[in-house]
Amino acid sequence: MVPLKLISELYDYNYWARDRQLAACAALTSEQFLRQMGNSFSSVRDTLAHLVAAEWVWLQRWRGRSPKRIDPDVEEFSPENFPTLEAIRDRWNSGGQDVRKYLAGLTEEALARPLTYVNLNGETWTYPLWRTLLHVVNHQTYHRGQITTLLRQLGAEAVAVDFLVAHDMGFRS
Repeated sequence: MVPLKLISELYDYNYWARDRQLAACAALTSEQFLRQMGNSFSSVRDTLAHLVAAEWVWLQRWRGRSPKRIDPDVEEFSPENFPTLEAIRDRWNSGGQDVRKYLAGLTEEALARPLTYVNLNGETWTYPLWRTLLHVVNHQTYHRGQITTLLRQLGAEAVAVDFLVAHDMGFRS
């Protein structure tokens, strides 16, 4: 099992990397932000909206709820509801605060407990809580890599968001 201190550090890093990447995205024009690029989620905006929604879904699961679908149950996370980077940032900062509050209330014992939830396809899954917490950070990292690629394809500067770079830059949890 992974210690709570490490999970907390990974989430601190995750939000540090998120904020650096959002700052890099601020250099995009509105057209670039919305441009369909043929990625997993077709634009920078759509990829960021997916990350906001995924974090919310997992927080609900950790709290004992299993959202059934993104639409219409979570229609507020539709990419169209995020016309600007500021809209993404505002919603994500709010969600991040909720995640931090949740993490602050955890104990080492809670990390080992099973978490059972129903995914968006109606399938029931059970994992230790700690494993799902790590999954979310890993998921965010995966899509940050996609954002890095999209930024480069759009001719914008992509910033370093690696874990070790964070520490080299003075990041401390």
